[in-house]
Amino acid sequence: MLTRKQHELLMFIDRHLRDTGFSPSFEEMKEALRLKSKSGIHRLITALEERGFLRRRAHRARALEVIRLPENLAPRGAIAAAQAAPAASAAAAGFAPNVIRGNFAANLPGVPKAANEAPAVHLPLYGRIAAGLPIEALRDSGASVEVPAAMLASGEHYALEVAGDSMVEAGILDGDTVIIRRGDTAENGSIVVALVDEQEVTLKRLRRRGNSVALEPANRSYETRIFGPDRVRVQGRLIGLLRRY
Repeated sequence: MLTRKQHELLMFIDRHLRDTGFSPSFEEMKEALRLKSKSGIHRLITALEERGFLRRRAHRARALEVIRLPENLAPRGAIAAAQAAPAASAAAAGFAPNVIRGNFAANLPGVPKAANEAPAVHLPLYGRIAAGLPIEALRDSGASVEVPAAMLASGEHYALEVAGDSMVEAGILDGDTVIIRRGDTAENGSIVVALVDEQEVTLKRLRRRGNSVALEPANRSYETRIFGPDRVRVQGRLIGLLRRY
């Protein structure tokens, strides 16, 4: 999943390559994204490289290659020029979603919309997360879940399916889908996705106690686990929940 600026830069580079045959300069990218310094462009390009969207050709100036586009777009090279130009122009003008795009056709002028139909977006569903004993989160980039747009604020979001009953007293049941806002910080008492020892992921309430971090369940049958501050990393904060009956 890309941030808005990463998506915007990727689309600008792709359009520039198709229009000119060579990649844009750092100055051109800085101006297109309205950034104050080129260091921000360096960070964005590095992030796109790490995620497998861009590649830098060694020993060549201005030599960026787009390897692939986000999954919600057609593969690179398969987009007809007449279709690609308007989409790329929109990206260069500053429009880029921070989540996988849903079907917003019903919001366009002249398109009828049912009275009970609300705008929705599709978030990536990364797999099942333990609400009991911690387990390693399973990433499944091919799955997604439809979420009402009104549930989301700014920032990146993703969804996880809950496995276990350790958070039932917080209203989180086995099989629920939780909506997580990505981030590495959270207020004391927040329900978070926590990474323990770089390999176990769990959904718990975060409590900081001096130099220790407590991951607190919402079920009296489970015990609170205490860790040193270097053993726990916050990966996101709970902002919503979906349930099927």
